[in-house]
Amino acid sequence: MSTNDYVKYLTQQIVKFMDTPKETRKQQREEKKLGETSSTFYTNRWFGVLPFSIKLFVKKRKNDE
Repeated sequence: MSTNDYVKYLTQQIVKFMDTPKETRKQQREEKKLGETSSTFYTNRWFGVLPFSIKLFVKKRKNDE
């Protein structure tokens, strides 16, 4: 990605942010917070990806048998 493309992308994101009403941004933030309450989110956040990968490995092995 060239520098001009990056600046263009950043400018588009800033303009998009500035054009959305404050209430809409606040509502989107609240919805995002509610979506992050899953157990997978907390496992990854507290312990990293390693427990998640072990869980997937065990689950896959169990299904293969």
